[in-house]
Amino acid sequence: MSRENNEKKQENKEKSKNQEVKIGLEIHQQLDTRKLFCNCPSILRNDEPSFEIRRKLHAVAGESGEIDIAAEYEARKGREFIYQGYDTTCLVELDEEPPEIINNEALIIALHISLLLNCEVLPVAQIMRKTVIDGSNTSGFQRTVLIARNGYVDTSFGRVRIENISLEEDAARIIGQEDNKKIFRLDRLGIPLVEIGTAPDIKNAEQCKETALLIGDILRSCKVKRGIGTIRQDINISIKKHPRVEIKGFQDVKLFIPIINNEITRQNESLKNKKIKEIKEIKGEVRNALSDGRTEFLRPMPTASRMYPETDLPLLKTTRELVNEAKRTFPRLRQEIKSKLAKKGLTEQEIQILLKEKRLEEFENLLKIFNEPRFIFKVLIEITKEIASHENKKIEEIEKILNLDIVESIVKEISNGKIEKSDVKHVMEEVVKGKSFEEVIKLEKLDLTEIEGEIAKLIKEKPGLNVNAYMGLIMEKFKGKIGGKDASEILKKLLK
Repeated sequence: MSRENNEKKQENKEKSKNQEVKIGLEIHQQLDTRKLFCNCPSILRNDEPSFEIRRKLHAVAGESGEIDIAAEYEARKGREFIYQGYDTTCLVELDEEPPEIINNEALIIALHISLLLNCEVLPVAQIMRKTVIDGSNTSGFQRTVLIARNGYVDTSFGRVRIENISLEEDAARIIGQEDNKKIFRLDRLGIPLVEIGTAPDIKNAEQCKETALLIGDILRSCKVKRGIGTIRQDINISIKKHPRVEIKGFQDVKLFIPIINNEITRQNESLKNKKIKEIKEIKGEVRNALSDGRTEFLRPMPTASRMYPETDLPLLKTTRELVNEAKRTFPRLRQEIKSKLAKKGLTEQEIQILLKEKRLEEFENLLKIFNEPRFIFKVLIEITKEIASHENKKIEEIEKILNLDIVESIVKEISNGKIEKSDVKHVMEEVVKGKSFEEVIKLEKLDLTEIEGEIAKLIKEKPGLNVNAYMGLIMEKFKGKIGGKDASEILKKLLK
């Protein structure tokens, strides 16, 4: 790390210490499984919905006899909520049927994440209902369950404790909004989310960004969804004497530094413009992160009484057998994978492509057949893309034809010395054009006696050329139907 960076970090530490900034981070990450409390697929639909239902929010007193302030605030707006569903939507998502037992695969992934973040797994936990007042859930609540706690990540600014890791269901997807109504799609409702909450140990914007990146790298090592909207980040922030503010809507970690610094400035200005007595009576608030680094008011901070037990499901028991299963299927950290691939000779860009396109397992299996990493990457990724571009077809179409079985068969033929590496692209092109793999390979293995006769004829027609010139003519004539090794041996024999 450069001296300049060290000085900047030290300056930020001193600045944060003087300001007594407290920041806590919340990360919500979708898991790549079926939905959490039903068996519906976790896919987002772009076609026209099959049906819609309409509902309104009513603020009523809970078991304590009190009405949640945030729910009351939202109910006064009198909004109508419209929910659009599909043939992949079930009665659980419509809140017309009790939830099913929690998705076991999602639970295993949550345990992977918990163990990677050094957390203690809870042996027994109560599934809870968390009041939702923005209309994003048909039931008016979100199911959530605490999985683990008391973990940590180490940053260059110091350790940040992980207070809790929960497994919960994602909200419905908003697709339209007017003054008195909101329109939601139910395709996203119920997708499993892991929520990770840190302690307020973060002291500045740089440390918050670093913490988010560290946790994000661990999440991407596990079976999670990728892409825009699959991960959401919130922060809780306060300076001395100022109430806590929750900021929602972070999609890009690049926004952490400008938004946090702007919020610290806003809170300082707030303290300067108000008397101490007034400050003590200020309520916490929820704000929305904007793309220009500012925030805007959303609603008052919800009260702590918005959580209550889920009565339709039993206690969640995380048995030792389940934890052992999670340990047996433990994922490798991305940083560890990157390091090993780099040692094999792959470039940073090639490594990123393998991980982004989720082709690592295929790559490693092919490498066991033929141990030349750069060549395997070329066969698996590069040649396929070149053919797609040349044939003016979508990469998905080409990959469907050149499936793993075909690619594996080609690599085996190379490993066995039956075709040359230089012939691979031609073989793949011929398969894409409609020939069977067996037919292409048969053509590649023409009778060498017949080929030898053709080469002898070629030498007679063009006498006196050097070996390289003859090789060029042979490869052009037979267009991949003979390997370079076989052609070289025939030439040596005929030119003696």
